[in-house]
Amino acid sequence: MSEQALTGVRILDFSQVLAGPFATQLMAQLGAQVIKVEQPVGGDMTRGLMSASSDGMAPSFLAANLGKRSLTLDLKNPKAKEIVHKLVAEADVLVENFKPGTIERLGFSFKAMKAIKPDLVYASISGFGQTGPRANLPAFDGAIQAYSGMMSISGHAETGPVRSGYFSVDMSTALNAAFAITAALLRRTNTGEGQRVDVSMLDTAMFMQSPQMTGYLVTGKAPELNGNASPTKQPTSNVFASSNGYVQVIAMKETQVQALFTELGMPERYAEFNEPTIRLARRDEVHGLIAPMIAAQTTEYWLEALDAIGVPVSAIQDFPTIAEEPQLAHREVFVELAHHLYPNKSVKVVRAAHVAEPGNPSIQGPTPTLGAHTDDILGELGYSLDQIKAMRDEGMV
Repeated sequence: MSEQALTGVRILDFSQVLAGPFATQLMAQLGAQVIKVEQPVGGDMTRGLMSASSDGMAPSFLAANLGKRSLTLDLKNPKAKEIVHKLVAEADVLVENFKPGTIERLGFSFKAMKAIKPDLVYASISGFGQTGPRANLPAFDGAIQAYSGMMSISGHAETGPVRSGYFSVDMSTALNAAFAITAALLRRTNTGEGQRVDVSMLDTAMFMQSPQMTGYLVTGKAPELNGNASPTKQPTSNVFASSNGYVQVIAMKETQVQALFTELGMPERYAEFNEPTIRLARRDEVHGLIAPMIAAQTTEYWLEALDAIGVPVSAIQDFPTIAEEPQLAHREVFVELAHHLYPNKSVKVVRAAHVAEPGNPSIQGPTPTLGAHTDDILGELGYSLDQIKAMRDEGMV
């Protein structure tokens, strides 16, 4: 395998749930060595989240911790400090997403860890950031979707705001954190200095809404609930019911709008709506022309017809359908791994979302069971089998 972008980078990962673990998992797929530190009882709370199984390998945990090594350690035990110090001395990056102030109380602040490893990249991920009037408040994805205004622009006027069907803030924060940490490592290469990285879920949510938020800041007009219409509010970009389902039509360019009117059998009506400002002012009228025409034919009909004239169109696909998508198979987006309990079985997971050649992202190994590498990691730090057994008897690991 070719050397990857982060080959040789060592990450000490105290994070749990989704944003932090997905950030370090992305870095692991680029060659980083990640030690995941978990509490001895239960471990990462995501191990049992959204799962009927009690094996500690819920799908969300499985997806977020590929290729890591798991070390169980009771950070509240005073004797754990020595182990953490030894780990930090060998690390390039420390990642944590405790509630602000918690890791300082445990004795593992940026200042304390920098004294051990002066060029350490120390990344903290939190709901609102490490400073400010809301810094000490806990946060989860749904709460930030609501607080950030994200839900105020998602939903239908008739039924009210809705949250996204996936963890949009957690996942975008993971990407943001992975980018910020990697940028800090590049800066370290150039300057020799470590860096404190402070990643906020709220900040990330605002960045993700930058086009809409900037629109408000510039015009003073708040976005309305648009349902499935494009944020541009153009009536030729919307979800329309077909005779047997739904299609998303995106006719934005003027040539696409004209082609759409022609395909719908009313080329003469285009002259009435041949400018975006006109269509915007007469949204309901344009929608009233398009919707019944789309509804008269099947989804399959419109996919073929609109593809043929260069108008972007898609069926509203469900997970079972997209999971069988040939394009994703070609890109090797889904990777098959041996099951953690049953080697003769396999599980499919989603890999990193880009392709690079050489040094393509790759999954280094399976998601670890709780504490799977505790003895190995402690042994590498110089602890004897008797010392490790004593720690285990004490409940420290």
